[in-house]
Formats: sequence, structure tokens, C-alpha cells
Amino acid sequence: MRFEGRACWITGDPIMLRRAISNLLSNAMHYTPPGKTITLRIKEADDQIHIIVENPGTPIAPEHLPRLFDRFYRVDPSRQRKGEGSGIGLAIVKSIVIAHQGKVSVTSDTRATRFILTLPKHLR
Repeated sequence: MRFEGRACWITGDPIMLRRAISNLLSNAMHYTPPGKTITLRIKEADDQIHIIVENPGTPIAPEHLPRLFDRFYRVDPSRQRKGEGSGIGLAIVKSIVIAHQGKVSVTSDTRATRFILTLPKHLR
């Protein structure tokens, strides 16, 4: 894993924010091919913080991207193996981010899949 960016402060529930980031990292570890690197990037912009979890691997088809944060949604349910996740991890991430007045998005191309959390530095 590679970390890029500077440490920063965000006002919010540290346990919940840690869980959101942990869920994204866990998801990235599951879908990253062996020997490839996951990147956790922090970017500051004005009054916002962007937390980006990026992993190489098979791209996610564009038609699936809008539904990835839906509860129990799986891109390919036939590939689920016993003991794999329940399909709620990304929905939990979205709920936590919304509770912190932020937003979550995802992009995917032939190079990488990127989950982007955009959070205000200070809650109102």
C-alpha cells in the first residue's frame, strides 16, 4: 500500500470515519491483483478534504457505477464465494460520508478504480 498526501484534520466521528476508510481499503484489497499496489491519497482543497482509495484491477463497467453504493448490490452475484462480504460495505461508506455532510463517488477505467470521499473540514 502507498500513502500520498499530508496529514490533515477533519471534524467528525473518528470511529465512523475510520470505518468508512477501512471498508474502502478492504474492498480494494479484495479486488487488487497480487503484487499490485493500493494507493490511499489525501488532498486538501479550500474547505474540503478528498480521501481517494485507488486500486488497479479489472475495471467496473460504467452501468454498475451508479449502483455500487446501493445496499446488497453486487456487480456479479454469481462470483460471490462463501465467506465473502454481504454487499453492504459500500452502502455503509455512503451513509457515514453523508452523515458527515460529504459525498462519495467512484470512477473506473483500464488503469484503476478510484473511490473518492469528499468531506468538509468542519461540520456545520
